[in-house]
Amino acid sequence: MGFMDKVRGQFIDIVEFLDDTRDTLVWRFPREGNEIKMNAQLVVREGQVAVFEDEGQIADVFTPGTYTLETRNLPILSDLKGWKYGFSSPFKAEVYFVGMRQYTDMKWGTQNPVTVRDAEFGVVRLRAFGTYSLQVVDAAKLLRQLVGTDPQFRTDEVSEFLRQNIVSQVGTALAASNLPMLDLAANQQTIAATLAGALTTNLAELGISIPRFVIENISLPPEVEAALDKRTQMGVLGDLDQYARFQSATAIGDAANNPGGAGEGLGLGVGMALGQQMAQSLAHADRTGAPAAAPPGPPPVPGAAASWFLAVAGQQVGPVAVADLPARVAAGDLTPTTPVWQQGMAEWTAAADVPALGGLFAATPPPLPPTPPATPPAPPQA
Repeated sequence: MGFMDKVRGQFIDIVEFLDDTRDTLVWRFPREGNEIKMNAQLVVREGQVAVFEDEGQIADVFTPGTYTLETRNLPILSDLKGWKYGFSSPFKAEVYFVGMRQYTDMKWGTQNPVTVRDAEFGVVRLRAFGTYSLQVVDAAKLLRQLVGTDPQFRTDEVSEFLRQNIVSQVGTALAASNLPMLDLAANQQTIAATLAGALTTNLAELGISIPRFVIENISLPPEVEAALDKRTQMGVLGDLDQYARFQSATAIGDAANNPGGAGEGLGLGVGMALGQQMAQSLAHADRTGAPAAAPPGPPPVPGAAASWFLAVAGQQVGPVAVADLPARVAAGDLTPTTPVWQQGMAEWTAAADVPALGGLFAATPPPLPPTPPATPPAPPQA
């Protein structure tokens, strides 16, 4: 290496930053003791600004473009260096490249649930998560407030700080919205826009804005969601009494198709449930005055003729065997107008209207015709 090449290696003649990380907010140009040559080229690409610092003081700021570094476009640095009449020698300065584009897909979420008051459900705990984008709007404020002398300031160094600010604002926004819990999903975009404005205002002193804020989901604790699902199921089913009867009838059919074992136990349990429902129906009929269905009689003895039930003086009598019916007729308990019932009949019926009992009653002749009056005898003739 010749002497002139060694001398040229001590000076920097191109100052630029090619960001291939996609998450670097601030990058300090690695001068490493070398001096920047006067008339060197400064290349600032779109989405960047270049900030020159001299001994900790922010000097000149360059927006996107290509510049030839000289005293006339470094007015503040020239004044700090004392270059009142121009200077052409190499100089030393810290050069920071600050990303001004939007840094997207930043994550946020509530680590602990946010407690809010709901008009319908009372006190509920909500969780939420989503994404947001970060953008630097004032490079000088960012360098002063957050970066300091960090040679490479990345988004993960500020993400936790931003998440804490976001969570505090989310809780305030949800509580102040006064929206029913079931309407939050329909108003997520409105709440997100409000949060983006509030966060940008709070972060303005750091030179940061939140141009885009997204709420992906607002959720309840698992046990509350399970209870809400039950309530939704009840709404879908409608009349629960009708649904219970349908389920009972279906269970009886299933038990009948599966004789023995668990099927019999299921049929017994369903039968008991139906009995309880019938008892409740009878009690309701007594309270309301509505006619209640007559209680079913016992089943007939296997191999024997079905017994009869009689309504005598407002009381149910029976079961009465068929062989005992003539005695009941003789005693006057069973008359043609006596209501009778036998299994298989839809309702109580007068005995005279039941063909099977017609032979118990002797035929009664109609009333005799009236006797004509006697004709008086004719008077004797003279």
